[in-house]
Amino acid sequence: MNYRRLGKSGLRISEISCGFWAMFSGRPDIDLALACLTAAYDAGCNYFDNAEVYGDGQSEILMGVALKKAGWLRDSYIVSSKVMHSPYGKNAKPTQLGLSRKHVFEACHQAMKRLQVDYLDLYFCHRPDPEVPIEETVRVMTELIVRGEVLYWGTSE
Repeated sequence: MNYRRLGKSGLRISEISCGFWAMFSGRPDIDLALACLTAAYDAGCNYFDNAEVYGDGQSEILMGVALKKAGWLRDSYIVSSKVMHSPYGKNAKPTQLGLSRKHVFEACHQAMKRLQVDYLDLYFCHRPDPEVPIEETVRVMTELIVRGEVLYWGTSE
């Protein structure tokens, strides 16, 4: 497996990630999820990607259970999530989506709970939010980093 530095940081991340976006829609099979994660990990993949909206949050739950079951040392892999949309779909309240301070903060803690981790290595703004000043989003991401709940943040689009 080849590794690259994440941007200008010192974090070495595998060129290939294992994501759960479409892999398990509609059929949360923990044994299959664990087998996929293990195959990727054994091949040198150290980056596992997810988002609050994938499978309405179920993808993060599945990945969290599989990672816990794998029993790997937490410092041997990287977990990311993305914020913008809501795992509540059409039932989402206005405060449950976008890149406002409230949603980013709440969504981070919900993602950590679903993924069964104490922190997120990477936290991405899934899409731009034209309704929220970028300064507000930058401030909350910075606060999450200062609190140790996120190590790195960026944008995925």
